[in-house]
Amino acid sequence: MQTLPPMPMKWDGSAMVPLQPKRAGSFYEAGKTYVLTEHKDRSQSSHNHEFGWLHEAWMNLPEDMLTERFPTAEHLRKWALIRAGYSDSHTITCGSKAEALRIAAFIKPIDEFAVVVVTEATVTRYTAKSQSRRAMGAAEFQRSKTLIMDVVAKLLGVSPEDIAQTRAA
Repeated sequence: MQTLPPMPMKWDGSAMVPLQPKRAGSFYEAGKTYVLTEHKDRSQSSHNHEFGWLHEAWMNLPEDMLTERFPTAEHLRKWALIRAGYSDSHTITCGSKAEALRIAAFIKPIDEFAVVVVTEATVTRYTAKSQSRRAMGAAEFQRSKTLIMDVVAKLLGVSPEDIAQTRAA
């Protein structure tokens, strides 16, 4: 089932009229009934807050984590998204553990942000889902922000409330 994209409409007093009729025509079928819901864009302030507290959290990581696991705040963000369940995964079943280790070593450099896990003869690669405005509306972004805040707080050994109070730079 195709997810319909947010479509700008204007109420004319009796009907919702698409502001981009040609585009609307490629997604909507004349005579078919659709349920209309309001799409709320996330605020720039919420977006800035996430990246502000993430940078601050990254700056407070122990030095060995900075160099080995999280060389940038973006590495931390994508790892936290994966840990929070905002990820896609691909699994490969190999003939042996040795083969799985070779496959893992081969696929890891494809995406520097991916998390690659080897369990016996199985390799699973996790990639973070996008938090772009196109990929996530306001509510979904807020849920992901809250969950990654919890993950990062646990990593740092602080409360999520402590992180939430961090202001964007």
